[in-house]
Amino acid sequence: MAAAASPALTLALTAAVIAAACLCAEAVWLDLPQSGTKCVSEEIQSNVVVLADYALMYETHPSSHPTIAVKVTSPYGNTLHHSESATVGQFAFTTSEAGNYLACFWIDSAEKGSGISINLDWKIGIATKDWDAIAKKEKIEGVELELRKLEVAVQSIHQNMIYLKARQVLYYTSTWSPVL
Repeated sequence: MAAAASPALTLALTAAVIAAACLCAEAVWLDLPQSGTKCVSEEIQSNVVVLADYALMYETHPSSHPTIAVKVTSPYGNTLHHSESATVGQFAFTTSEAGNYLACFWIDSAEKGSGISINLDWKIGIATKDWDAIAKKEKIEGVELELRKLEVAVQSIHQNMIYLKARQVLYYTSTWSPVL
């Protein structure tokens, strides 16, 4: 008969699986309409590094080269990045306040055609780390490198849990009213 896993072991394994899932970052494709704006947002806590690369996809427009405009704003509406007449670009910043960060894209050229697609690779927190450079600098590889990644991911998850708990307490204390 197999012994039941302890709650601490179960929690540690769950954290490791979540951490491993957090380490991968994927790009998204956005289809921009002929007119109007397409935005993506992410809720991010303060003091987090954000890196993003964006590029037009020309498969649908082999003969013309439309351009886009990009604007990235903080939760309080501060402009963190603005670019016009772009076909490729990137932005990077460290968040100064917690909340929803918004990146908006629109076609700004006369060659609008039937809309275009852009590739957006948005990375935050530990996904922005250059693990190859860290491995070379610290002379680690294989399992040790993976354990280091997991350690950083678990720390990130722990900080996020603290942030979420603080937000929950703030929400309940601001909405609580005594029954008279």
